[in-house]
Amino acid sequence: MAKLRIGIVGLGYIGTQKHLVGLASQSDKAEIVAFCDIDESRAQAARDTHGSTDAYVTTDYRELLADPSIDVIHVCTWNTTHCEITCAALEAGKHVMCEKPMAVTGKDARLMLETAQRTGKKLTVGFQYRFRQDVQFMRACVDEGRLGEIYASKAHAVRRRGVPTWGVFTDKEKQGGGPLIDLGGHAIDMTLWLMNNYELESVTGVVNYKLGDKPEGNMGGPWNPETYDVEDSAFGFVRFTNGASMFVEASWALNVQDSREACTTLAGTEGGADSVQDRSDYLVTLNNVQGGRMVLTRPEAGATYFGPGRKAVGGMEAMASMEASHWLDAIVNDTEPVVTAEQACVVTEVLDAIYTSGRTGQPVYFTKS
Repeated sequence: MAKLRIGIVGLGYIGTQKHLVGLASQSDKAEIVAFCDIDESRAQAARDTHGSTDAYVTTDYRELLADPSIDVIHVCTWNTTHCEITCAALEAGKHVMCEKPMAVTGKDARLMLETAQRTGKKLTVGFQYRFRQDVQFMRACVDEGRLGEIYASKAHAVRRRGVPTWGVFTDKEKQGGGPLIDLGGHAIDMTLWLMNNYELESVTGVVNYKLGDKPEGNMGGPWNPETYDVEDSAFGFVRFTNGASMFVEASWALNVQDSREACTTLAGTEGGADSVQDRSDYLVTLNNVQGGRMVLTRPEAGATYFGPGRKAVGGMEAMASMEASHWLDAIVNDTEPVVTAEQACVVTEVLDAIYTSGRTGQPVYFTKS
């Protein structure tokens, strides 16, 4: 069977350190034949390392869409361009992997979803943390019924001082927001997926712009307060149509003791689960009642989900490889991607609603109360 031919648009950090790495691990299934970036030198460098023998470089993504030999487009550009490029690629008959967030607004995410449905092309979004081993363990526990009905949850995306000072992360015009749309999307996606609940009733949010002029102590060095125009923290409360709830917290800068990035808390009728950061590892604790006593259970690290060599299975390279493998298999076998466009659309709707509620001071309703 011929390999899938892939074009990649956007060769910044996420394009090179995640997408190219993941696709390189699947060289038996696909080859990267086109590299597009507004900085031609970055595209050329990526082509030299990862390109097929006939690969080419361009600064105009429309060249990739006009190329009938390309089957798949990966969109790794600024958040505010995701909708335009993705829809154009779908219309051109390409399957699309779009980096998270799916879009900046719920309206744009819905347009992307509808375009994929109308064109019959596959669309997925890069929420690679679903492939993290602790998340996979929690999903197995949920599927086995160990938590029962999950009716309360928390999506954690908190850094104490971890503002990214490279790229365009702090540029609202290009990114659409700060830590909420960046880190928060991952935590929301994980939590919704583990709850298996995408039926929104309402969202209330608070968005804070308090620490943008206080760059001291940042892990990545000081940022420029003059060009920092995104929020430093945001909080949301989501109510689902079945009465379940989800609390969302996201920050790059927040005066709390501990960071808890891309983690989740689940509370069910039969038990609960918490994921926490432990330096470079993520650990899971289950809680329930056994023998009339409250019990905490943590899986054995080596045997249960980390496997031999924690770093090998817990880092970006491993997640990128699994993400790429499942995505390419979905195309070849004509199956649903692990991250469906419908699911990713709801994540963006939650993000958009928190920003909107924070701005207006009013809840955002998705169904009639």
